[in-house]
Amino acid sequence: MIIHAQSRFIPGPQRLRTLWTIAAWLCIGLALPRVSTGQEQSALPRVVVLATGGTIAGQYDPDSGALAPQLTGEDIVASVPGLSEVARVSAEQIANVGSRDMTPEIWRTLARRANELLASSDIAGVVVTHGTDTLEETAYFLDLAVTSDKPVIVVGAQRAPTYFDSDGPRNMLNAVRVAVSEEAIGMGTLVVMNGQINAARDVTKTNTLDVETFRTLDFGALGVADIEAVRFYRAPLRRQTIPLREGDRLGRVEIVSEYAGSDGRLIRLLLADGDLDGLVIEGVGLGHVSSKTLEAIREVRAQGIPVVLSTRVPTGRVVPLYVINSQLLELGCVEADNLSPQKARVLLMLAMTRTRDPAELQDYFDR
Repeated sequence: MIIHAQSRFIPGPQRLRTLWTIAAWLCIGLALPRVSTGQEQSALPRVVVLATGGTIAGQYDPDSGALAPQLTGEDIVASVPGLSEVARVSAEQIANVGSRDMTPEIWRTLARRANELLASSDIAGVVVTHGTDTLEETAYFLDLAVTSDKPVIVVGAQRAPTYFDSDGPRNMLNAVRVAVSEEAIGMGTLVVMNGQINAARDVTKTNTLDVETFRTLDFGALGVADIEAVRFYRAPLRRQTIPLREGDRLGRVEIVSEYAGSDGRLIRLLLADGDLDGLVIEGVGLGHVSSKTLEAIREVRAQGIPVVLSTRVPTGRVVPLYVINSQLLELGCVEADNLSPQKARVLLMLAMTRTRDPAELQDYFDR
C-alpha cells in the first residue's frame, strides 16, 4: 500500500476515517500468519505453555458482573495470530485462578513441571501465563527453583481478551519469541510484557492499570522483543538456584509492615499463633523499625525464628547505617539487600529448606 504524503491534509472526519483504515490494514498485515507446510512446522522449536489463569485468561462473568479467569491455556494459544510461525506450542492447565489466589503449592507444581519439561531435548522453553497481581513472586520462585538453563517466561495481560485493545495476544507472542531465542539461554526466568524483557529477581509491578506496568526500577530492562527481533542488552548477574527436594517443606513466612505508630502488636499475634516459621519486616527507610517493634522482633528471635529486613521504599538497598540497624543485626536479623518484601519472603521460604542459621541465610541474600 502506498500512502501519499499529502494524506495529512485530508480534512476532518474524512481524514480520520482514512487514518483508521491505514492503521487497520497495517495491523492486519503484521498479525496475519503465513501458512506453513508440515515440514516447516516440524522444524520449529517446541514450547510448552503452563497456564494458571489471570486477566490474560479473563472473560466477562454474568453471575458476578465482572472479569474472571475462564479461558484455558489452549484457548489462549489458539487466539494468538502468528504463533504457529514461531514455535510448536502446546498447553497444560496447572490452575485457573486470579493471581490473588496464587499459592506456594501451585508454585511447587509449576517448578516441578517446568523442570520435567525442560529436561527434554525436544523443548526449547516454557511459558507460564499468570495474573499480574502476584506475577513477580511466581517468577522469582521459578527463577530460584528451576534448574535448567533453558528459559522460563512468565507473561500476563493488563487488559482482558474481551477488551478491544487487549495486550494479551501481543504479550503471548513475544513471550514465545523470547522462549525460543538463543540469547535467552542462561538468563533464568524472565518476565515479558509490553515488548520489554525483565529479570525475575528485579522486576516489579508499578501501575495498577497501565500496560507498561512491569519494570526494573533500579537497573532497567534486560532487552526488548520488538517487531523486528528479540534483543538482550545486559544479563542478570545476581542469580542462584535452590531446587526443591522431595521432602522439602515451604514454611509459613509472614510480612509485617512498619508505619508511624507501629508497636509490634501484629508480630506478637503471629508469634502467639504458634505457626510462624519466618518473618519479613517491610521496614521504613533502610529497613528501620520502631523501638516497640524492635522489642517484638527480639521475642521472635528468642524463639530462633528467622527475621529478614526489607523496606517499603521501592528502590535501593538495605544497609546498616544507623543504631537501629546495628541493634537488629545483633539480634541475628538478615538484610534483604534490594529485594522487595514479597521477594524476600520467597527467597526466605526456599533458603530455609537448607538452613535457619542467620549467617548462612545472609549468604543467600547477598548472592
